[in-house]
Amino acid sequence: MSQSGMKKSFISTNQCVAMAVGTALYAALTIPFYVYQIPSAGGLISIGPTVVIPMLFGFVFGPLTGFVTGFVGKVLSDYLALGGSSWNWDIANGLLGAIPGLGYYVVRRTDWTKARTLALAAALSVVASVLGTAFAVLADYSFGLTTLEAGLVRFYSVGGTDAINGLIITPIVLYAYARATAGRAR
Repeated sequence: MSQSGMKKSFISTNQCVAMAVGTALYAALTIPFYVYQIPSAGGLISIGPTVVIPMLFGFVFGPLTGFVTGFVGKVLSDYLALGGSSWNWDIANGLLGAIPGLGYYVVRRTDWTKARTLALAAALSVVASVLGTAFAVLADYSFGLTTLEAGLVRFYSVGGTDAINGLIITPIVLYAYARATAGRAR
């Protein structure tokens, strides 16, 4: 069968490698930041600049890669550092990668260093932070794990911190990644 007649797989080898690398980076680099906490209404809220890892991997390799990087990376870091995890916050971290992954479908690789692309990456990172955190907080509230007031404090603390990190750091690392890999395939 000719190359053009072959069926493409749902997940490429590059995506599988990216998922593994992104997950390992996210898990390993997130653990040290658990000691830097923001005062809030209970729970562990760290400054978490590593949230940009699933955001970047989503934007560069697609929403599935971003989701897996965020979800599995969060599960691993929580189990290794804390002895357990919370499914809704794990999904929220998956959304941190999946939502910026939408940029994968609308931006050509050759445009990654352009101002409008960097602005799109920043905007998608902020949207991902807000929606991901909203999902986790609403799940906590729906299952009676938090009060409305504590949930709102958590939403502003986690969502705000993740949004600021995504807004500032994601465009920087995307630009650096694009420059470092210029001329190479995804």
